[in-house]
Amino acid sequence: MQRERLINLGFGNFVLASRVVAVVNPASSPMRRLREDAKSEGRLVDATQGRKTRSILITDSNHVILSAVLPDTLGQRILLSAEQGEEAAYHVD
Repeated sequence: MQRERLINLGFGNFVLASRVVAVVNPASSPMRRLREDAKSEGRLVDATQGRKTRSILITDSNHVILSAVLPDTLGQRILLSAEQGEEAAYHVD
């Protein structure tokens, strides 16, 4: 049985690692447009708890999630989750 891995977005917010397609920096103009389009279409999830947005996650369902955690940190968490998943897949009880 494969367990779903959760990624900590900060401040008690989590997302399933398997659903994340991309983690991007919010500073560019295309990312600002993506954010505004998602907001107008009801696909935006703000997980910043009122802090500065430091990363944007895009999911396979086309939802856009805002996080106050840096993209590098989230990338490391996703990689760690994937490595732990591989170890669990080879673990025999």
